[in-house]
Amino acid sequence: MSNQLEVEKRNHRKLGQELELFTSMEEAPGMPFFLPNGMVIRNELENLWRKKHQKAAYQEIKTPIMMKQELWEQSGHWDHYHENMYFSNVEEQHYAIRPMNCPGAILIYNSKRRSYRELPIRYAELGLVHRHELSGSLNGLLRVRSFTQDDAHLFVRVDQIESEIEKVLALIDELYGHFGFDYKVELSTRPEEYMGSEAIWDKAELALESVLKEKGIDYQINPGDGAFYGPKIDFHILDSLGRSWQCGTIQLDFQMPQKFNCTYVGEDNNLHRPVIIHRAIFGSVERFMAILIEHYAGEFPLWLAPVQAKIIPISDSHAAYANEVKSQFESAGLRVEVDDRSEKMGWKIREAEKQKIPYMIVIGDKEIESQSVALRKRKEGNLGVMGIQEAIQRFIIEINQNS
Repeated sequence: MSNQLEVEKRNHRKLGQELELFTSMEEAPGMPFFLPNGMVIRNELENLWRKKHQKAAYQEIKTPIMMKQELWEQSGHWDHYHENMYFSNVEEQHYAIRPMNCPGAILIYNSKRRSYRELPIRYAELGLVHRHELSGSLNGLLRVRSFTQDDAHLFVRVDQIESEIEKVLALIDELYGHFGFDYKVELSTRPEEYMGSEAIWDKAELALESVLKEKGIDYQINPGDGAFYGPKIDFHILDSLGRSWQCGTIQLDFQMPQKFNCTYVGEDNNLHRPVIIHRAIFGSVERFMAILIEHYAGEFPLWLAPVQAKIIPISDSHAAYANEVKSQFESAGLRVEVDDRSEKMGWKIREAEKQKIPYMIVIGDKEIESQSVALRKRKEGNLGVMGIQEAIQRFIIEINQNS
């Protein structure tokens, strides 16, 4: 198959419709609707994200998606980003719908007096943001107007910058490794329009570069592509076709703490200013889902598959036992469905394969008599007859190996 045909076969918009993962509607252009199958994948990704962040000592927060315009003027987003923002008026007060999550995290940090003993503070947020994109640039889940950033904002002392960035690098490597992704790294430097002094920018760029060098990470310089408030390390993952996708980012920010007067009480009892590390790993849940759909060509590993097994009774007389099997699989936390339509078994198997379901469980007289199941795996065919619990254990082992 030519590369172009392979790309077309993997198109996430096409597969999103065929596998009933998500859809777009003219009532909300650029704002995807997630269908039940798509929500399974989304929830699995978010569950994985939460487990990894709890293990890495992050605290999860949730902040409002709409805040007063003055906040965005204070943060600098109004000057540097307002053309991409949405607005609303409530009781004669101007509000903006957030294009980024950082001001909310900063307000939480500033909500009480902080001590040097508390730092680093690591806030993580799956935050819904809205950005105005031109209608001609919208593309499935890859380019949207509303999306969920897997953000984190780390409030650190200057002496903690390098050790915290090292920990973020390790977390990103661990999460990408979970999917078998290789990745490339870029250091993006000061853009033409930036906030703050050149001296602070030089200091921030040097800090990021020194961590990359110390860790022996190969990187390229991407001049002028930093955020308006600080330089960043960008991560480009490589999919199964070798295509590069920009996802994760680590941004070092000396500007926002100054603009919002963020402080902590130091060991000397004087007030000091923290530094903020902004970072995302998926980039956005939506974009990462699109990449995974194309990476796997819709053939998700067992732990991510919306339906992990289709139970196929050979005839109507086998439906009752098929539903008993379903109950036992569901009790073990597995996602299974029974296809009890009055169709030929071969047709049902082809349908399940077309839906890219990892396993099929065939039920007939022999299986009822021996209280067993006949297991088939996508692309591998028959795996033989086995007990229900043996089949369940096989699923659980495969899920644990992958997840």
